[in-house]
Amino acid sequence: MSSDHLVWRKSSRSAEGTDAQCVEVAALPGIVAVRDSKAPEAGHISFSRSGFRALTAKLRQ
Repeated sequence: MSSDHLVWRKSSRSAEGTDAQCVEVAALPGIVAVRDSKAPEAGHISFSRSGFRALTAKLRQ
């Protein structure tokens, strides 16, 4: 899957500026893609929707 055709978005809680550390997500049917907003050319990783939910639940702990 090429990231060129995905619509990427950042969290409304993401910091602005050159020192901001955040990720961007793009949603497709059944898949959530995640990439580093500071290095989008490095590619992305994809999760199933249930896998992404499990990841974000773990990160909140």
